[in-house]
Amino acid sequence: MERSIKRYFPVFLLPTFLAFIIGFIVPFLMGIYLSFCDFRTVTDAQFIGLGNFIRAFQDSEFLHAFWFTALFTLVTVALINVLAFGVASILTREIPGTNIFRTVFFMPNLIGGIVLGYIWQLIFNGVLARYDLALKISAKYGFWGLVILVCWQQIGYMMIIYIAGLQAIPGDLNEAAAIDGANGWQQLWNVTIPNMMPSITICTFLTLTNGFKLFDQNLSLTAGEPMKQTEMLALNIFNTFYGRVGWQGVGQAKAVLFFILVVGLGILQLKMTRSKEVQQ
Repeated sequence: MERSIKRYFPVFLLPTFLAFIIGFIVPFLMGIYLSFCDFRTVTDAQFIGLGNFIRAFQDSEFLHAFWFTALFTLVTVALINVLAFGVASILTREIPGTNIFRTVFFMPNLIGGIVLGYIWQLIFNGVLARYDLALKISAKYGFWGLVILVCWQQIGYMMIIYIAGLQAIPGDLNEAAAIDGANGWQQLWNVTIPNMMPSITICTFLTLTNGFKLFDQNLSLTAGEPMKQTEMLALNIFNTFYGRVGWQGVGQAKAVLFFILVVGLGILQLKMTRSKEVQQ
């Protein structure tokens, strides 16, 4: 059986490999090429060099979307990880109904972003209507509305990862620290957090990339906001490509810049993680 698998594995690998090439590699390479072209469809593309990238950087809406997304990501990364770690710490103690609470906290992550956006839009507008306000009347309301929505959705998912990390820490370490006279905070900073670095790295990376790639919730929660002050990068790229006549090339250039940004953040975080591991 093992010899047969080793001999014929290319036959089984070939369909998946071809699907990957057709569904990902070819569109990816075409997308990079089209970012340097002026086009309406892929058959009438005309190479124009860096013109699309120049127009992208000159687009004030794109620059605003970048800084709005960066601020949103910074806030959500901090809030989600701190709150998820806190909830995980509580739910790893011997408290009645712990499994029920874990399930309840995790459930929002199972709901689609579009559905969550419309549900929370009704909730926020219902609350703000009491004060003669609306969610789309100010970028401030839209920003904090998105923060609350994303925190509510993702905290439960990150909580599960932190729970796994906390349960993997040997109980003898905290007992030894307590015997040596360490209080609760000292045990947290000197024992728990250093041993939780793999979980912290995973959650930080996920929340960082999720913040920059946010699309569904932004589309449904603040869709139709007239001044586009709450438009994030992914939604700005979508609106540029499909909402502006003659801007398809610019939209594709923005998508390439977006890809470079996300990959760059991932590589930077990976290098920082490795440097911390070497120091430890």
